[in-house]
Amino acid sequence: MSALSGEQRRAFLAEPRVAAFSVSAGEGRAPLTVPIWYACEPGGDPWIITGRRSRKGRLIDEHGRFSLMVESVQPRVRYVSVEGPAERQPLTEDRLRTMTERYMLPEAVEGYFAAAWAARSELDDAVYVLRPERWLSADLSDHGGTTGHRVV
Repeated sequence: MSALSGEQRRAFLAEPRVAAFSVSAGEGRAPLTVPIWYACEPGGDPWIITGRRSRKGRLIDEHGRFSLMVESVQPRVRYVSVEGPAERQPLTEDRLRTMTERYMLPEAVEGYFAAAWAARSELDDAVYVLRPERWLSADLSDHGGTTGHRVV
């Protein structure tokens, strides 16, 4: 098992995957952890879109930080976990289109984008940019192979 370099971590995050999103849910509670779409351009910071009035948005605003954990099992077992403070930014057409094109099939992009853009005010959607402070990562492959792994 080896850690990924900074360049490898960001390249891994640039691939379209679903992240496990976690944010503190307050004293006496486990963190809120849910799947979420995210984007991360090569060399940039990861970001998400969520409603400011949603539970996720309220908790990010309250605690000022969140974490993402992204993993793959093919072609080899790897993961990247990143945690840090969040910066809220307005949702723009460019950001919404980037996220839509990242996850939706090409034939569904325009319909999804139009519906999401129309609902943005009602949902009070915002972009939350994660400013990485702490990273955990691993490549669990056996010299680049894809078999013979045992995770305990």
